[in-house]
Amino acid sequence: MARATMPKWLAAVTTSALACSIFVFVQGTASAETVSIGAGSYTTELPAGARGPSDIQGLPVSPKVTDDFTGPAPTNDWWSSLIFQRYAPDNPHGENMFPHPLAFHAWGDGLAVGYPSSSSIVGTAPKYEYSFREDLRLGLSGLASPDTRVDSYSDWTVTPYWSDGSRELRTTIGHGLPFVYAEGSGGPADVEFSAPPEVWHQEGSVVGATVNGNHYALFAPSSSAWTSSGNTFTAELGADGYFSVAVLPDPADLAAFETYAYSFVTGTTVTWDYDEAGASLTTDFQVETEAKEGSQTGTLVALYPHQWKNATSDVTDLTYVSPRGEMRVVEGTGFSTELPANGILPSLPTVAAADHDRLRQLIDEEIDHEDPWRGSTDTYWVGKALGRLSQLVPIADSIGYTEGRDQLLALVRGKMEDWLTYSGPGDSALFRYDAEWGALTGYPASFGADQELNDHDFHFGYFVTAAATLARYDPAWASDEQWGGMVKLIIKDANNWDRTDDRFPLLRAFSPYAGHGWASGHAGFGSGNNQESSSEGMHFAGAVALFGSLTGDDDIRDLGVYLHATQASTVAPYWQNADSDTFPADYAADVVGMVWSDGGDYGIWWDGSDEEHYGINYLPITASSLYHGTRPEHVTAMHQSLVDRIGGEPQVWRDIHWAYQAMGDPASGLAAFESQWQTYEPEAGSSKAHTYQWVSTLAEVGNVDASVTADAAHYAVFTDGGQRTYTAFNPDSSARTVTFSDGATLDVPAGTLASTTGSGGGGPEEPGEPEEPEEPGEPGDLVDGRLYLGGNGLGRAPGTGAAVDVIPSAAGGNHDGTPHQPLVYEIDGLTASFDGGETAFSLFLDAGNTVGNGTQLRVSYDLTGNGTFDRVETYAYFATDPVPGWEEYGPNATLVSESGSLGDLTGGTVRIEVWSAIGQSSTDLRVAATAAEGLVSELRVPFAN
Repeated sequence: MARATMPKWLAAVTTSALACSIFVFVQGTASAETVSIGAGSYTTELPAGARGPSDIQGLPVSPKVTDDFTGPAPTNDWWSSLIFQRYAPDNPHGENMFPHPLAFHAWGDGLAVGYPSSSSIVGTAPKYEYSFREDLRLGLSGLASPDTRVDSYSDWTVTPYWSDGSRELRTTIGHGLPFVYAEGSGGPADVEFSAPPEVWHQEGSVVGATVNGNHYALFAPSSSAWTSSGNTFTAELGADGYFSVAVLPDPADLAAFETYAYSFVTGTTVTWDYDEAGASLTTDFQVETEAKEGSQTGTLVALYPHQWKNATSDVTDLTYVSPRGEMRVVEGTGFSTELPANGILPSLPTVAAADHDRLRQLIDEEIDHEDPWRGSTDTYWVGKALGRLSQLVPIADSIGYTEGRDQLLALVRGKMEDWLTYSGPGDSALFRYDAEWGALTGYPASFGADQELNDHDFHFGYFVTAAATLARYDPAWASDEQWGGMVKLIIKDANNWDRTDDRFPLLRAFSPYAGHGWASGHAGFGSGNNQESSSEGMHFAGAVALFGSLTGDDDIRDLGVYLHATQASTVAPYWQNADSDTFPADYAADVVGMVWSDGGDYGIWWDGSDEEHYGINYLPITASSLYHGTRPEHVTAMHQSLVDRIGGEPQVWRDIHWAYQAMGDPASGLAAFESQWQTYEPEAGSSKAHTYQWVSTLAEVGNVDASVTADAAHYAVFTDGGQRTYTAFNPDSSARTVTFSDGATLDVPAGTLASTTGSGGGGPEEPGEPEEPEEPGEPGDLVDGRLYLGGNGLGRAPGTGAAVDVIPSAAGGNHDGTPHQPLVYEIDGLTASFDGGETAFSLFLDAGNTVGNGTQLRVSYDLTGNGTFDRVETYAYFATDPVPGWEEYGPNATLVSESGSLGDLTGGTVRIEVWSAIGQSSTDLRVAATAAEGLVSELRVPFAN
């Protein structure tokens, strides 16, 4: 998830996921501290003062496993609290686990089992949850283990282990399994119900009972029998040493479950197959079983909605409840799903209707910024800056701005090479590999990426995007002999697909069964694990697919396609209830900011605005975000949902919401940008140039047309009024013809993004000479030195109709004298003479019935337009009254601070910033009013032509 404004104090508890990486040694020059891979390198030593995986006290923590455990230590899974003891010494048995349909909690005497079959609403955010409630506890009589350890695991199961020196217990539990499989020695099987059960079947080795409204079956070896005392059932295991427990949809299903009671699941395996020509992804889920009695193979497995809706296998009429909606059961040794593999573009084409001169100027604002990195130092914020700059490279290329393209590439290349090289102690940007945990971490880290192994795919996705951009324009840079080996290592860290490479666990940051990632490395929460920014997980997937294609590695490409297509099937249903069958009826929101193992929460990991609660699952906007656009009506409904919730258009992360809105209603997205593009502040990972290109292109080409596919991995089709636009990217070194499923074809030169509308830019080949921007036109006259506030900034004439801009709340803080989320209005290109007077203004404000709001203004003059303000004036804030109606801020306003002096304007700039200095609520600012309407917000400057 993107933590764009998350307080640093939350880093200890945030729970997001780690990124995929491929561990390919090109050359194995290694010492005790440094390993070289091609031109890059990493260290195996912790930097001075840094921490690796730690408990809550900051002490190093090791994987909590048995002596028989083999392979790398998985993290970021539904059961990770078993292996990662974050809250030592208080939870040696881990936290609640929710693989569904069952839920679990390990204790010293065995495994607590429940079936969360009903939901409740908790908190004010709100959150819906199917909470864990213990129905029974299974173990061995007398078992008293000091901890619970991980004995083994497979792709979506785990085997916890208990021992007290004389008794040993192992259970196998997993996603979709209605059974618990237990093996023990040293004592009889022991199952204690949490309340007096209603026993409706008891015959020898089989018991059927209902507790808390849930139905269970107990299966002992056929040579044994269950006996009861109070709420407890026991059975001698003898030399057999096994028993199982199942949750049943209905008591009438006992016979169906008895068939599989002794067919124990011993392993699970996921594989995927991407059919590029057919634009489809097939995923196969296989279950390995061992017959403890008889010869039965296979089992019963419950599928989540995103699975059974796309299953190629038959489903039974057995169903369960889950936080993702109804689960349906398949019978046998596995099942398969088939999903559309919609194309993943590296960038959008730039259309002729866009103002190319404006694009170039906006790109220059990023290149010429005094700090293109905005002070970032850690993997997340540096990553976002890398992503922001990388997105501008193909835009510059598409308008023929070669110089700007190459300047951007140089910025990205320099930062990437700095991070991908370990230069020794004191290095301020590095990667470190932890062999004990099988994890690669970037330092400086943030949001728990180091101590909790959170969020690696969110952070690293930006690095992979940067690497793919460099590979597009400089293939040699991305070779294994140069920097590609280190990039592959980063990819493999989070989502290793190579089962022969035991340096990293398989798919750390992605749950193949849940269909999305889990963010927390340790999952040490009562609600299990969580995933906030599904969109940053998707961003990682798209970046991986592109990097794989650009480097000619089909395994990496297919990994990215698998992650992207699978998660695309879960985002809209599980985060936005797109199919209307996920959220409980009493959940009072249209989205969740976070999916939890036990439900979904509108809240996010910081006290964010509603715009952030929605937008956290939109950003970053890249061409791989077009999966949202495959449901344009849903996109429009989600945007309207936000507008209805906040009572107006978004004011926070406006560019993210305009870009998302444009995937449903392209014209509205462009109109929103055009009305405010000069006055808004871009989200940290975005830029005005990128947002303008995005919304202007979609306004020209229309909505995504998912009904048409192509025989290429990187394509998109758009439709506007029945007119289709075909776009495709060719990562190869030779030209190819892309064929679309409606019969259209598109010739795509090597390394080029081709489109039937607009220009996509080339790859390594040099584009034509850049077009010089036109000189700005002559400035208009300043009429009586008046400038008027409107949606486009400051204008020389009154507006065309009154509108309202919303000044964000001060959120209870005191921002007197310091702009806080200001509205910015600006005009440039002014040439006029200083008349010796003073600044004056009239702003019309309304805080409704809110008590205690105060609005403040700062005016800045850049006399020559060189980017430096020569005169800055700040005025005392205006305390609004709690009576609805417009009030005038300006007459008799006190100048409380000033710097510099005024003189003549020569191509100069005037800027005003308006913000809430105090108060708990937002304030309306009237703008764009006509003279006839009155109450015109204006600035009067001491200049005349």
